[in-house]
Amino acid sequence: MKPLRPVPLSAEQVASVRSLVFHNDPSVLALNKPAGLSSQGGRGQVVTLDEMLWAFAKPGKARPRLIHRLDRDTSGVILAARTQPAASFLGKAMMARKITKTYLALVAPGAPIPPSGRIMEALRRVETGREARMQVCATNHPDAEAAETYYRTLSTADGAALLEVSPRTGRMHQIRVHLAAIQRPIVGDAWYGGALMIQGLPAPRLMLHASALTFPHPDGGRMTLRAPLPADFASLLEGLGLRAPDLDGTPVTREAGP
Repeated sequence: MKPLRPVPLSAEQVASVRSLVFHNDPSVLALNKPAGLSSQGGRGQVVTLDEMLWAFAKPGKARPRLIHRLDRDTSGVILAARTQPAASFLGKAMMARKITKTYLALVAPGAPIPPSGRIMEALRRVETGREARMQVCATNHPDAEAAETYYRTLSTADGAALLEVSPRTGRMHQIRVHLAAIQRPIVGDAWYGGALMIQGLPAPRLMLHASALTFPHPDGGRMTLRAPLPADFASLLEGLGLRAPDLDGTPVTREAGP
């Protein structure tokens, strides 16, 4: 495979991506991605997060590689491998479902029924022009992809609820489509029927935050990364009277392997 050509970055872009880092070791790099920044392949945007990782490349060496993606308007933990062996190790861990992702989602109207559960709706990709979205479909549809999402209600208010969500598969827009399928679309998600105003308060963006990621570390043991809620998310929860979990403690914990 032809090596990737380095992307030139401005001093402001280098400073910006370095400010997102909350863990850095010889094998992995963890960043707290803001909403509005594309992970990869963004259109109408000069540089994506993937390209900004050239800020961490040593002269003549490859840049770190993203292990997974977050939607452009989703904030939170995103993980990159600093070396090819680490990328291979984490890629295999992802395929074996040894990486656990936890999200916080603000939904309306109110808590799901039941307040916790598992969503198993199959999904298929639908393309219209240059846009691609996901739809719930029958399991026997020729384009069906199995998808599994767990959720539980953390806090409720009038017409709104804060959920903790854990996808066990990694389909595009999976959490967004699955929550819409149980009539609890994510606030701010115009694509899948989410409310753009709630209790008179505007949704600043898709209210979905990748709050934690637990994975086997390439150098041994298991690591958990936690990203605090961004100000826009925390402010809307406060305005709605919803109680958010404390994510401002230790951002990185590591357990020794056997």
